[in-house]
Amino acid sequence: MKLRVTDDRFQLAQRFTISRGSRTAAEVLTVCVEASGVRGFGECVPYARYGESPETVRETIESLPLPLDRARLQEVLPPGAARNAVDCALWDLEAKVAGRRVWEMAGLPNPEPVVTAFTLSLDSPAEMAAQAAANAHRRLLKVKLGGDGDLNRLEAVRESAPSARIIIDANEAWTPERYARMAPVLTRLGVEMVEQPLPDGDDDALRTLDRTLPVCADESCHDRDSLPALAGKYDMINIKLDKTGGLTEALRLCAQAQSEGYRIMVGCMVGSSLAMAPAVLVAQSADVVDLDGPLLLAEDRPVPLNYTGSHVHPPDAGLWG
Repeated sequence: MKLRVTDDRFQLAQRFTISRGSRTAAEVLTVCVEASGVRGFGECVPYARYGESPETVRETIESLPLPLDRARLQEVLPPGAARNAVDCALWDLEAKVAGRRVWEMAGLPNPEPVVTAFTLSLDSPAEMAAQAAANAHRRLLKVKLGGDGDLNRLEAVRESAPSARIIIDANEAWTPERYARMAPVLTRLGVEMVEQPLPDGDDDALRTLDRTLPVCADESCHDRDSLPALAGKYDMINIKLDKTGGLTEALRLCAQAQSEGYRIMVGCMVGSSLAMAPAVLVAQSADVVDLDGPLLLAEDRPVPLNYTGSHVHPPDAGLWG
């Protein structure tokens, strides 16, 4: 078995901003695992919020003992970007060697197209209104927020996209007081839920707040070990493969969270179609899907995911799985 890691850069169609900062390109790591002349591929997006960098993640991947299988991988690496890229590459390799699709190997039903959100970057109310107007035909919009002026932003988006479903993402930028003040207003505007309004580790207030606007754990939820700390605070969890450490744990987290009564969102970092492809399988049983990374790019993989209207389709075998 051979393992190779490459740095890839995909230019964004426009600057993308959240409460923590802006970017103009997606910086990803691509992993290729080769055995007996067959190659499997996976992608990850190292995220500074979780103490990751391209350099540290590459070093972690390149230090792995070979040969390696998915079961052993779960033991030698913790959840995170490094394990994600390798886990997905191993799934892809196994499927190609077996001549089957990954969903067949995982015992999942044949996947179908699912509605995905389209994310509006954080900006002034006028600029976000323009983004919303340009995407008003989409069935589901995800709106990035960040503190002061958020209500004006939402009102501008709703006026420009009156028919779209709306979810919002505060990226840990709110306070309990802001949530309590805004939740009833946002509910009247038709907002369906908010992702991670309070900082991870400083979110106990959610237990006592009247959660009239459902709250989804993002930064607070990584893998199954995260679930006990979420009890009484969150109504949903956002499953991202770069947090779970790959498809293997993502499927397990999804099943356990559903059994504990959580609704499921499947999300992504800003990456290429290769990063989204495995997540489409988890998205089959999700209540909310946010796999729009490739829609934010000016360039993508040679065999991209197929997006039609508001739907993302399962990956072609030429891309992954």
